[in-house]
Amino acid sequence: MTVRFSDARHYLGEHRSWVETLARAGYATRGALYVIVGGLAALAAFGYGGETTETKGALLQLYRQPFGVVLLVLAAVGLAGYAVFLVCRAALDPERDAQGSWRPIKRAWWSAMAIVHASLAVWAISMVLGGGSGGDSDERARGVSAVLLAWRPLGPWLVGAGGGGVLIAAGYGFYCAAKTKLDEALDLSGVGATARRWAVRASRFGLAARACVSLAVGAFFIVAAWRSNPNEAKGFADSLGSLRALPFGSYVFAAVSLGLIGYGVYQLIEARYRRILGDARSAKRVGG
Repeated sequence: MTVRFSDARHYLGEHRSWVETLARAGYATRGALYVIVGGLAALAAFGYGGETTETKGALLQLYRQPFGVVLLVLAAVGLAGYAVFLVCRAALDPERDAQGSWRPIKRAWWSAMAIVHASLAVWAISMVLGGGSGGDSDERARGVSAVLLAWRPLGPWLVGAGGGGVLIAAGYGFYCAAKTKLDEALDLSGVGATARRWAVRASRFGLAARACVSLAVGAFFIVAAWRSNPNEAKGFADSLGSLRALPFGSYVFAAVSLGLIGYGVYQLIEARYRRILGDARSAKRVGG
């Protein structure tokens, strides 16, 4: 028996509550992880210890806390829920967000992000069970670059194309930070005007900060392709730290670190106020 997309969307609409719960749990988990990432970077920026890390490092920080196993299990559930929500978006587009020429790109992006978050959930559970292997984002970036660069003569082009894709994603992030009407994507009708303004400002700041790091990641992949050297590729953590080498780098690094906290706050705001499924059809979407 063939299941039509229209039937699947109808089923999804009838079971909207659990899909919405998965989505909100995922946004909340992402928010907490980015607050940790930004907080650790901010501590390093202002000379109070800290470190530059990424979401896997944030999960490790949760694991080291009292009741760390419980926190890590909750994080894994949230990440898995977010992955399921992204699969629903990629397969069914219940929010009618993938329209026109952007349709295949958005569906591909949601699919890729579903895989990323599902793998993080699996890694978190493996930590709870006493496993947990695989390097951080920087080791993975170098490893992927090394594998691709070995595919001559297309390898450098593939690495460069990957870097270009990350640069495009960074550009879209800057666009969202500057132009997207975030208060349309969020149901802030029950929030006071002042709180609403600050929520939107923090969200824009966070989106721009995350785009800055993505910009650095893409640039390093392109350099790795140009020099045919996988060691030039950097993941999230090293790219964030590299901002200190820029002119006025200490200020840039501090601003981006605080911005990543803002991005985490934005995700937490989405967890509470984001329009999901049917309510989102008239709203302009941002992020992924």
